[in-house]
Amino acid sequence: MRLAVFKTSQNEAARVGIITSRRVGSAVVRSRVRRKLREICRLHRQEIHEGLWLVIVVRSAAARASYAELQSEWMRLAQRLNIFKETK
Repeated sequence: MRLAVFKTSQNEAARVGIITSRRVGSAVVRSRVRRKLREICRLHRQEIHEGLWLVIVVRSAAARASYAELQSEWMRLAQRLNIFKETK
């Protein structure tokens, strides 16, 4: 999985786009991966800085990954890109 971040000038909630190519698998598999990733992003939406657009590019290995593996990979990438608000 790859995660790209684009900063916008608006102070609105972060937006997320998910790209899954046919290499990931059949339509059923691609939809299942997108649903899992949307839920992961939804759960962490309040922690993400405002004014960001996030683009997730799904690799074929994500089709075989569990929900926990996808979540840990997403959290690793998000922390690496420093998109979370500071917690006090």
